[in-house]
Amino acid sequence: MTRLRHALLSVMVSLAIIPPAWPHHLALGVADSPGDAQALRANSRVDMRYQYLAGGVNTGHGWATWNPNGSFVSMYVRESFAAHMTPVFSYYQLLQSAPSIGSTEQARDLSNLRNRATMRAYWGDYELLLRRVNTAAGDRMVIIHIEPDLWGYLEQAHATALARAFAGRLIALRNRLAPHVLLAWHLSVWGTDEDPTYSKPSLAHMDHLAAISAAFYESLHAHFDLVFNDVTDRDAGFYQDVEGNPRTWWGPADFVRHDRYIAGFTRRTHTAVVLWQLPLGDTHENDTWNHYKDNRLQWWLGPDSAAHLRATHDAGVIGLLFGAGATGNTTAQTDNGFFYRLARRYATHPLPLG
Repeated sequence: MTRLRHALLSVMVSLAIIPPAWPHHLALGVADSPGDAQALRANSRVDMRYQYLAGGVNTGHGWATWNPNGSFVSMYVRESFAAHMTPVFSYYQLLQSAPSIGSTEQARDLSNLRNRATMRAYWGDYELLLRRVNTAAGDRMVIIHIEPDLWGYLEQAHATALARAFAGRLIALRNRLAPHVLLAWHLSVWGTDEDPTYSKPSLAHMDHLAAISAAFYESLHAHFDLVFNDVTDRDAGFYQDVEGNPRTWWGPADFVRHDRYIAGFTRRTHTAVVLWQLPLGDTHENDTWNHYKDNRLQWWLGPDSAAHLRATHDAGVIGLLFGAGATGNTTAQTDNGFFYRLARRYATHPLPLG
């Protein structure tokens, strides 16, 4: 009966199928380090917390070594559930594994995917993760987000067969070792060889980019439970002041373009989207280290943001996960409590799904 009840709870947003165990509202989460779960829940009332698993599978300092025999994951899962939050892991192991040959991240990722010894170690590491999660979580929801950036590189390289084989094995191992885990694929619009943040295309062209991205996903012949998407990897103020790039700020038209892209993707693939690693900068910051400005947090959660959040949800988005993409960017610990205040306010009236 429980399984039937969960199945009946599955709903669709813009034709995007929502996993049955998902909250009945648009979920909110944030990057969070081990040992902080209870404080995070008390301060913010978020639904989820996420943690990178990185360091490489054959380097001697990957996540499996952070505590004995991969117990880092077990502890993070248990700590999250004790604080009534869903744990999310961003599994980012391939690039940092050896030998990682090449002058670009794309070349290094693809060289590792084609290295038999590296991939033997990779699959052993991934199996350890699944076993640890399955033992710690049982039938409770845990999300594993697979290799951000990699899929965009595979798309750009037209490495469809390699991507298909990789995706198929990821899912087969999950099905065998941890069937209750939700696997998330990563969607990168730049995998189309165009970044709308810079090109500012028409909405019709955003439909075209969505179709290209959806076609690549469909070419994998693999069903992931979720799709994660990142809109940027730094605060706009960080890009402007530290990297000399003032062009990553978004205005209203950029948000509309992004919603259009996500809607086009979900309409074709029927896979719900979580926006991940959203910058935590806000317009009250002073553009110093750990205090850089951005406007995306306020667009979706600030005053007068209800219509913005609804439009993004209607495109097929069922969750927002905030977190800094690099050292020096604004975090929930350096913004004088701004994110926590917005999160608590959202928790009083979360946006229902559907």
